[in-house]
Amino acid sequence: MHASGRSGAGRGGSSAPECGHSGYCTLRSRRLFQWNACARQSSVTAGAVFASSKLPLTVWFLAMHLITQAKNGISSLALARQLGISQNSAWLLKHKLMQAMLEREATRQLSGLVQLDDAYWGGRRRGYKRGRGTRGKTPFVAAVQIDETGHPQQMSLNRVKGFRSKQIARWSQVKLAAGTAVCSDGLACFAAVRTAGCGHTPTVMSGPGMARRRQVLNWVDTMLGNVKNAIHGTYHAISTKHLPRYLAEFSYRFNRRYDLAGMLARLATTAAHTPPMPYRFVKLAEVHW
Repeated sequence: MHASGRSGAGRGGSSAPECGHSGYCTLRSRRLFQWNACARQSSVTAGAVFASSKLPLTVWFLAMHLITQAKNGISSLALARQLGISQNSAWLLKHKLMQAMLEREATRQLSGLVQLDDAYWGGRRRGYKRGRGTRGKTPFVAAVQIDETGHPQQMSLNRVKGFRSKQIARWSQVKLAAGTAVCSDGLACFAAVRTAGCGHTPTVMSGPGMARRRQVLNWVDTMLGNVKNAIHGTYHAISTKHLPRYLAEFSYRFNRRYDLAGMLARLATTAAHTPPMPYRFVKLAEVHW
């Protein structure tokens, strides 16, 4: 039956897409909202990443808690055991939440002093050379913002097509605030951060004394080591086409590590504002610079 109609803002200040009015009533037997002006019906999960899911919201909230509190991440198999659902359902749920993290992190800009480095995911294949340019590896940019005392504040890990000036220029215009002071190794493409109005100080790492010079990138090296070890230890193997989501998961947690208690509520809000993502879209490769 209908509950009494209400005027004013709808769910979270929303309004009906058909008529723009915000007055609604509740269909308690069907757990739906019905907008007064146009009689259109919708659920509380409509338009959010939870849309069309057969899992109750309590399972989603528990999954958010487990994902946000797991420092080294949690695999879909472990998540399935904790939630009491199938691994396929846990995999889909986790990827939808990681997509919400990815879209939230996409708007984050680093500023001040930033350490920048090139990184790769994937092992060396037999017969191929080591290091930069190795076939079969997936390149991504690692950037860590440092405060005045030399401690890390934020990080951003983003997959790129390759380490060329064009890709780094495009990345920096989105991810770096104008006026940022960037320090990197001597890789030539990093000079492209100047196109975003940033300063750039390269340090050539090869030759005697490399370990000492490498200290200018101490925090980005540390974060890369931690993330790679966590991914190897928790997930063992991941598809490179989904790498941006996994990188965003680690960035999302690290950038909010000082508010662990509030991270669940923040992720729930982010997920509620992330558009629905059907399974066929989840399986597609993530775009990159």
